[in-house]
Amino acid sequence: MNKLISTLRNIWSIEELRNRILNTLLIIVIFRIGSFIVLPGIDPTKLQDLTGGNGLLGLLDTLVGGAFSNASIMALGIMPYISASIAIQLLGLALPYFSKLQKEGESGRKKLNQITRWLTIAVTATQGFTYLRTTIPTDAITINQAFFYFSAVIMLVAGTMMCVWLGERMTEKGVGNGISMIIMIGIVSRFPGAIIGEAEARGASGQVLFFVLELVALFLVVIFAVAVTQAVRRVPVQYAKQIVGNKVVSGQRQYLPLKVNISGVMPIIFGQALMFIPAAVASLFAEKSDTAASIQQVFSDFTSWQYNLLYAFLIIAFTFFYTAISINPNQIADDMKRGGGFIPGIKPGQPTSDYIAKILDHITLPGAVLLAIIAIFPAIANLFGMTQVFASFFGGTSLLILVGVVLDTLQQVESYLLMKRYEGLMQSGRLVSRQTSVVPQ
Repeated sequence: MNKLISTLRNIWSIEELRNRILNTLLIIVIFRIGSFIVLPGIDPTKLQDLTGGNGLLGLLDTLVGGAFSNASIMALGIMPYISASIAIQLLGLALPYFSKLQKEGESGRKKLNQITRWLTIAVTATQGFTYLRTTIPTDAITINQAFFYFSAVIMLVAGTMMCVWLGERMTEKGVGNGISMIIMIGIVSRFPGAIIGEAEARGASGQVLFFVLELVALFLVVIFAVAVTQAVRRVPVQYAKQIVGNKVVSGQRQYLPLKVNISGVMPIIFGQALMFIPAAVASLFAEKSDTAASIQQVFSDFTSWQYNLLYAFLIIAFTFFYTAISINPNQIADDMKRGGGFIPGIKPGQPTSDYIAKILDHITLPGAVLLAIIAIFPAIANLFGMTQVFASFFGGTSLLILVGVVLDTLQQVESYLLMKRYEGLMQSGRLVSRQTSVVPQ
């Protein structure tokens, strides 16, 4: 307890870190207030469960912190921006224009961000209109329907862009990755209610012991998720003696950390964003085709084996995709060579690049499979009779995002403490990633 108090005191004593934490809390408050502002023209008293017991919509409602079921101006949250980002990254592989922009550095990044924002507006408008027509009951609309749909779509677009802006401001002036933090806050806001609801359900049926076992299982799943997120394959890198000025710096051995889960939470976010497509497309033809209606029903149920099989496949595919675009073995090998470093037993240059690529291939597949296993835990938990909301925290998107974002935020806070020589947060055990040394650029 004394160490915790000392750490909090050290954090608060760093002016820049204190200001960033306060900015983060302010942005969180703004986001949560927006989640409860109902779209104009809707009578909230006539809104029923907008998810309709649908597992897919229930997961979306969890990701946006209940804004979906509240018919809020931020009902779609940050998800359209995630979908637009996926599309832009895929276009970078298919079209030379986007591939060129990705290689142009800061100027190219700014152009891609601008294109992503415009695409986000288009995606939000499309998803917003579908959301209004399929989930909002007509008797809850208190104004002219045509005007309501037009104005509500504009409000939903504004709400999503507001979420994007808040996320960017949080990244720039707050703590952690803003976009991921926005999603995490939406998830955390539902956690207390999920525990209370599960406790009431088990208590009413006299299964108090089973509820305790559920909490123990949840704790073990969290530990497993943390282990998968923090697992690192350390590649030894030896540096030769160098002459710096008039001094001879002796060679030293460091380590190149290659995480088993290099892609972090992004495959989960990408996979979840795309899982809305099959049911949405099938719904357009459900009235005319029994096959389309069956597909809509199957992919609207997050406990169905077809849904989880496709979900796991997308996670594995996106893990390899995101790893490929995040790490360039050739660049790492060149940086090591310029810095006078080499992997013992491996020649510098192309052999080093091939060796690193081989290691990445070996660790990415098990990492992707473990992510997929954790992602389908909610479906398994639901089969054991857990409430849908509580089951969504039992793994999958909610848990992995929570673990990933919290660890990334802790590492960022730790970096500020280390710059000021404060070790309070990590005296009892440092994060694995900080124990490893990266190759100097």
